[in-house]
This record gives sequence, C-alpha cells and structure tokens, in this order.
Amino acid sequence: QFKLIVENPEKPVAPGLQITAFVEYYPKSKEDLQDRLLLLIEDEIVNIPLFGLLPCCCLEIESEINFGTVIANSKVISKAISIANHGSSSGTFKVSYDGVVLLNIEPIRGVVEAKSRKTVTVDICTDVPRIIKEVIKVDLEGHGCAEVWVKAVVVEQVLKVLGVSCGNILECINFGPVYFGSSKTEQISLYNESPECMDWVAVLEDNAIGGEMGTDLQRSTDAALQDLSLNRKRDVDVSTLILCIPNQGTLLPYEKSLITLCFTPKKFRRVFGVHDSSPKQDYVLFLRFEDVVNRDVCLQALSGDDTAIKVNHPHHVDLALTGSGLPVMLTFNPGPVINFSDCFMGEETQVLCTLKNESESLPVTFSFRKTAHFNISPEKGKITKKSAKDVMFSFTPHQIGTFKVKQVVDIIGTAFEKNNFQALKTKSFHQIYLSFNGVCKSKQKNILFKINPGITPMISNATGQFVAHSTRQCTDTAPVAILKSAQTQIHTHRINRNCKGDVLTAFPNDRAASIRPSERNKKYRTIFTKTERYNYIDPEFSYTDYERLSKEAHKEYYADFISSLRQRRLLKDTTRQFCIYNNSVSIGLKPAEGLMSPKMSITDIHQEKTQFKMLPLDENCLLTSQKTSPICSKSSIKDTWCGLNAVPSSAQEKEDCSQTLTSKQLHQILIGPSTMDFGDVCVHSTTFRKLHIINNLLVHIWVQIDIEIDELQKSGPLSQVVPPLTKTHVPIAFETRTLGIFKKSFTYTINNQHLGHVLVIAKAVSVELELSAREVILNPNPGYLAEAEFRTTVRIYNPRNHPAEFSWKPAMKNRKTAFSVQPAKGFVEAYRDLECEVVWHPGYSSPEAGEFNLCVRKGNTVTLKCFAKVRI
Repeated sequence: QFKLIVENPEKPVAPGLQITAFVEYYPKSKEDLQDRLLLLIEDEIVNIPLFGLLPCCCLEIESEINFGTVIANSKVISKAISIANHGSSSGTFKVSYDGVVLLNIEPIRGVVEAKSRKTVTVDICTDVPRIIKEVIKVDLEGHGCAEVWVKAVVVEQVLKVLGVSCGNILECINFGPVYFGSSKTEQISLYNESPECMDWVAVLEDNAIGGEMGTDLQRSTDAALQDLSLNRKRDVDVSTLILCIPNQGTLLPYEKSLITLCFTPKKFRRVFGVHDSSPKQDYVLFLRFEDVVNRDVCLQALSGDDTAIKVNHPHHVDLALTGSGLPVMLTFNPGPVINFSDCFMGEETQVLCTLKNESESLPVTFSFRKTAHFNISPEKGKITKKSAKDVMFSFTPHQIGTFKVKQVVDIIGTAFEKNNFQALKTKSFHQIYLSFNGVCKSKQKNILFKINPGITPMISNATGQFVAHSTRQCTDTAPVAILKSAQTQIHTHRINRNCKGDVLTAFPNDRAASIRPSERNKKYRTIFTKTERYNYIDPEFSYTDYERLSKEAHKEYYADFISSLRQRRLLKDTTRQFCIYNNSVSIGLKPAEGLMSPKMSITDIHQEKTQFKMLPLDENCLLTSQKTSPICSKSSIKDTWCGLNAVPSSAQEKEDCSQTLTSKQLHQILIGPSTMDFGDVCVHSTTFRKLHIINNLLVHIWVQIDIEIDELQKSGPLSQVVPPLTKTHVPIAFETRTLGIFKKSFTYTINNQHLGHVLVIAKAVSVELELSAREVILNPNPGYLAEAEFRTTVRIYNPRNHPAEFSWKPAMKNRKTAFSVQPAKGFVEAYRDLECEVVWHPGYSSPEAGEFNLCVRKGNTVTLKCFAKVRI
C-alpha cells in the first residue's frame, strides 16, 4: 500500500544538487501499516521507516480550575477551561458531575474539531462561605475518563476596627469627660480583611438598644425613669455629636485606612422645662461600618398593594462610643458683679478674686479679654480640677465718669471650626460674663494767676495779662479767657458791622498757626474788630483747584457706584421674590388678610417634629439609623409604578444622571432583594417577582438592568429614570423548560457607572397534585336503604404555580370495581383545590375495596385506596 515514485540518476550526483522522491500511501483496510525504504548511497545503506496511520483524535484537557479566594456576595462567577484536540480527526467529549456543590457546566457534551480547541464554562455561586473542592469527570474520545478539579475558597467580606498603636480589635472607645462645646478626638484603623475592594460607609445607630443620650448614668433609677418619661423627645441632632473623618470611602484588598473620630457633646434641652439638677450627661452610641454594595432589602408582600419593607443589614462591624458631657463649673468669689471703690483719675483700686474649678474631672483654661480702664493679672491661666486660683482685678481710669463694663472670660479648649473639619483648633468654646463697676471722680483745683510782664506767650488768654500755672493738667479754658465777643459790637469796626453771622471768630493768639493751610470756603475774623484774617496758603502742602475738583469727582463716582450696587441687589431680591410667588399654587393672598391661623395642640407639635426630614447634603455629617429608617415608609417617599422615562430626557435628568455618586449616596439607594428566590416553579410556566428600587436622594438616578439569561428574557422594563424620593419596582419574570435547580445572577448599573448584581434562585419542577388522604372509608348513612350508595369526598390540592390536568384511573384495569370517582378528569388551578366525590355501588358481588390512580399529565401519580364498611 506504499508506492515509491522516483527516477534514479544514471550518473553521480554532483555537489549542491538534489534528487526528489515521492512516497504515496493508499490504505485499503482500517489498520495501521509499517514498512521501510532502503536508500543505497554507493556502499552505504540508509534505512527509512514508513508508517501509515489511520486518522484519529487526540483530546487533552486541563486538570484543575482554581477560582482562588472570592467573596461570598451571592454572585455567580465563571471560569473557562479548554479541551484541545491535537489529532487529525474530530473527537467527542462528555462532562458528568454528581457533587454536592451546585456547578453550572456548559456545554456538557460536544465535538472538538481537529487542530482546534473547545471552551467549557464552569460557574459557581458565592452565596455562602465554604471551601469548594469538587471533581468533574470528562469522557474524552480515544483518551478515556479525565478528572478536572474545581477549587475555590469562598470567604466573608470582613471589616475590622483596629487600634492605631496596638493593632488589636477595638469594640469600644471611651472619650471620657468632655466639656460641652469642646471636642476630643480618637483615631482608629479600618481594615478590609478580604481579597476584594470594598466601598464602605459609616452609619450612626442612634436608636440602637442600649444607647444613651444625655442621661446621667450615676443618678438613681427613679430619677432616670422620671426623666425619660417626661423628656422622651430631645431636640438635638445626634449626628452633630459624633464626627467621623472620613465617613465613606473605598478600601483595597487587605488595606487599612486611618479614621478620626471626634466627640463634641451638646447639652440636651428639656421638652417640658423640667429642672435638671444633674449637670452631667452621659452618651452611649454605636457606630456601624458596613459595605455599601451588599446592603440588602427584603420585601414581604402583604394583602393588596401594601408592602412591608424590612432592612436586612449585611456583615458589618459595630463600634461602641462612650463619653460624658460636662458644663464649665468655674465660680468667682466675689462675682459675678464686682464693684470697685471710687477713685480719682491717675489712681488705681484693686479687688482680689478667687477662681475655683468645681469640676471633679477636667481642668479649665481661662483667658480674660482686654477691657479699657481695667487690668487683670494674670490674664490667662489653667486651673486643675477641684482647685482654685487668685486673680487681681485693677481699676485704672483714664477719664472721669462712671464705668459699667461687661468683662468676657473665654474658656479655651479644642474644637472643630465650621468650615474646616480636618484638624482641631484651640479656641474659645464657652464664655462667662462678669460685671465691673467703677467710678472716677474729678479733683477740684484752684488756679492761680500772675501778671504777665509784657511778653505774650503763644498760649494765653484774650488780654494776655494773666497766665495760669499747671496748664498741662487743666483741660478747660481759664474763666477769664471766656469773652462773649461774638455777641457784642463794642470794638467792631464800622466796615465790618454788617458781616454775616456765620463766620468763625479767631482768637488773637492763633497767629503762630494761621499760616497753616486752612479750608478755603471758611472765613475767620478777629475777635473784636471782626476784621477778616489773612490765611497764608502754602502751595507745597495744599491742593490745587484741579486736585480739589478731581477729589470731589472721585467721591461722587464711588458714591454712585455703591448706590448702583445697592439698586442691583434690591432688583435681584425683587426678581427672586417674584419668581417665588409667581406660580400656579400661589393665588396672591396677602398674609393675615382675613384668614385665621389654625390652632395647634401639643400632639400636633410632636407629630410635626417626628415627620420625615430630608437627609442632609453635608458630606461631613454622619448618616444615622433614624434618618435612613424612613426610607421605605410611605410617608417619606411616593410610590410610582409606571410612567417613568426609560432614558434621561430633560436637562435636569441628564445632569443628575451623569453624576458620580459617593458611597453615602449609594447607601441611600436600595435595589433588591439581592437574592431573589422564586421557590418551586413548574416548567413551561411564568412566575413574577418584584425588584424594588427606592431612591431616597434629592436627585434623579438612572437604573439599567442587563439580563442575558434565557430564563429571564420576559422581564422588563430594563431601564428607568427614578425621580427623587421615589420608589418603584421592575417585574422579573422566570420561565424555564429544564428541570433542576437554577442559580444565576444578572447585573444592573446606576447612572451608567455603579455596578450591582442580583442572584436568582429557583427550582424547576414538574406539575404535581396532592390528596387530602391516601385512604378513604365509605360508611353508610344512618337509616340507609338497601342498595343505597355509599359516598364520601376527597380533596385534591395543587401546591404549584401552574394548572394541572388530572384523570382518575383504576389501578387494576382487568379487575372489576364497584367504586367510582367524580369528576373523573379535569383541571386544578394553581394554588387551588378541588373536591372529588367517591361513590361505592353496593351489589351482590360488589368488592368492598378498590384502588385508583390520580394521574397528572406531565406530572406525578398518586394512589387512592377506597374501603366500604358494610354493616349487617
């Protein structure tokens, strides 16, 4: 079957030349052949083996599929394994698996072409933590049975709170006593002990069991219970007591993040004005760190359209926070009103004051603000707990009069600034006010005058005859220098008798200063003759006419500019008010124009306080469980089941749906349940479940569902724009034609960016009917007549979601029976029941026992035994 085609050379082959020979193989039977070819090269013989093999396949498969360490997040993950065919003909394979863990293998059989590969996909579900080590058997043509191991380690996504210095797990942080208004910080490490990234958010559990807010735990039980009964509502936002920086973020696998916790106690107000004898307030709060993605919502349908929504939190870590708030107990003796003794200007009076810190836990740091005419020594200092310090208050007046001053005492501590939450600042967080009272009297002093020998000084009286001593200490004009010359015209020159009365009179002793630049629009005249004084204007120091006009122009320009700004601001405010009231809701009624205000009771006030409040937009503010609890309540958000847009259409929707949401915002969007269990579902039937979408944000969100599973293709709508504070649902339809357990997941996106998934679980079963009893006994009725029929009933139940077709058939067809069942065939609707009547017909040779089979089309078969109890 081998043929050699060659032409042998007659002459020797020269160097560099070659001869080509062809060997042809033409098999005539299905067997492998072997031969040899002899090549004679002068005296040397070369043996060339020839093999003729039939075409066959050579299949090869990998021996292991290792998923590694994955998170138990109810997601179906896949890995592909290839079957290679190195042979020259195609080969078949078949996959078989009978392990405990549900593995979805596709395809389970197929053909691998020659010189090609075939991919087999293996899916596992990460619904519970476990170690998966299963074996899959693959029958390969021409190779036999090969084993493929499937390995995976499914673990919980664990968050841990660790200490910064020690690294141990923390369960509680005690801030200790802190003054009201001041702050104290502690640092922790948040550790992601899992192999996947995690988006986390911090939630303050302000309504947790065991929490305390503003209660003195050292008080008696009766006093604490009375305080709780009278003050059930506290008008304090608990999220302002605890700051967590940062309060959201993303942790990489096995990454630690440093978090700063700040405790700022604030004193609670009593609702009914009950006097609080205890200045101390204790706080016990719980801070929860949880994963954003795994937050689940379980919905239980009630009767009608009502829906009970229960929030089921995933694995999280709780951290207890304890601390106490104390008021500043700094007393002044004497105080708070301090009276100084009267003194004269230049003198000093002192009062010794004792500052005592009444607090048993904390020191106090004080600082006195500077006040005119009063000195304090020392101005600042620190007083330890249960100790005192002396401070000297001094009254040193600089002018005559009565002084009543409010002295501010700042209490210094650490606190956060309003616009900067990154670091603590040392500042005043509390003020104490003292009242200082002092009187400065004036001294009566006799001024002696002496005759001027003739030299008139620059400062003298009108006549220049008498000069007062100690003029530096005398601020008033000497009595002899006061002459009402402006009211007399004794010495007035006749030319100046008709001068205007609004001119300014100059004293004769101001000539030394008369050469200074004066105001040009004012005229000065002498004190007696009313002659106009000459004022020398120095051109080096005075303004020119152009400069004066330019200065006036600048003043007018800036005055007009400020006036235009005010007019523009008033116009904007008017436009804003017009836009507010120019709508279809307002009908133009003026306030208090014939309308009576409704009367509100105490109950209405409390109900108003307990109404839903929108979540704050401040990123530094913590989410609390009370703020997130009304997310699912009907009073907080509206139900919308239809009429939503499939894609963003308006400008506002496009702007909102293009935003990248933070972890805190994603925490307020609930899409679930994350595991949708359909239960037992009949094949060729369609079952619906609701995928609820709850948007508690103040912006629109765009939810897109991506379903590539054949069993869920009837679900829809798969794209919806959910308005703010709205909840809706998407019907998820499940329909299958294959019996067995179904477990697959589909994905969804929020704003085309944030990814999530939902696990769908179902058990595909055939139709089935159940009987209320497997045996029935037919008894005669009292007073029955001969040949009367015995009757009883049996009930058929349909526990499945698909109508079942049934028929009654005798178990023994060749055997005579006296029993009958009506109706003999029919339908039982899903989750309904049907009552059938069993009748025994008495006769001379009627058997007293019978047996029927309840045959369900494409379903099960149930046997019913019947017995007639005849009394003679």
